[in-house]
Amino acid sequence: MEISGKVAIVTGAGAGIGAALAGRLVAAGARVVLADLDAASAADVAESLGPGAVAVGGDVADEAVIRAAIDRAEAEFGPVDLYFANAGIGGGAGLDSTDQQWAAALEVNVLAHVRAARLLVPGWLERGGGYFIGTASAAGLLTQLGSAPYAVSKHAAVGFAEWLSVTYGDQGIRVSCVCPMGVDTRLLHGGLVPPEHAAEAELAVKAVTSAGAVLAPDEVADIVLAGVAEEHFLILPHPEVLKMYRHKGSDYDRWIDGMRRFQAALRA
Repeated sequence: MEISGKVAIVTGAGAGIGAALAGRLVAAGARVVLADLDAASAADVAESLGPGAVAVGGDVADEAVIRAAIDRAEAEFGPVDLYFANAGIGGGAGLDSTDQQWAAALEVNVLAHVRAARLLVPGWLERGGGYFIGTASAAGLLTQLGSAPYAVSKHAAVGFAEWLSVTYGDQGIRVSCVCPMGVDTRLLHGGLVPPEHAAEAELAVKAVTSAGAVLAPDEVADIVLAGVAEEHFLILPHPEVLKMYRHKGSDYDRWIDGMRRFQAALRA
């Protein structure tokens, strides 16, 4: 995949990984639509990137907002070549998570990906190609201590990316799934679990920060675009996640026992 000259949409682009991806894409010669619930932040980032970037505000789990971003891209730059479904949210804590917290996590972390693919894939099939990049999490391959909605929704995001690649990969549709551990973003610093669940919020952050390095968003963006250039399905900003995932698959019971011990140690 050659980035220069391509048209991309990046969701969750008002800050963090999304903003870093947008910056790297523009620097590589792409033209980008930045979408974010925080319209002002997205507009500020787009303005800082120059004429190769424009912004759209709104909830990217809403199909109307996704359509608006696609329409803006087509009007300003041309047909969309790459879609970075990067927006994500935390969730509740455990079994006390409300239905509303579950619904929000599933809407943003999973169904936003489904709705974007629903709108884009038919056109990509007609044109003979397109690239869908979903940001999941290492939690989607492993789990997330402290937050059931986050762990489950990120597993679902990985599952959808797998299905999309298997179903359409022979028809020119490329798919990547990004699964980082700790990244220095607002999500890590207070967004994984609501603050009223102080113990679980602390557990969730400790689980991430003690498992590996906390990367800067720019570092992650560089790794993601390198993975896209090579058209890798699984993009792991923290390579050690692959070792953990292999351990999980080789002996599931042992892995679960190990995670229980890890959780107990963090709580202690």
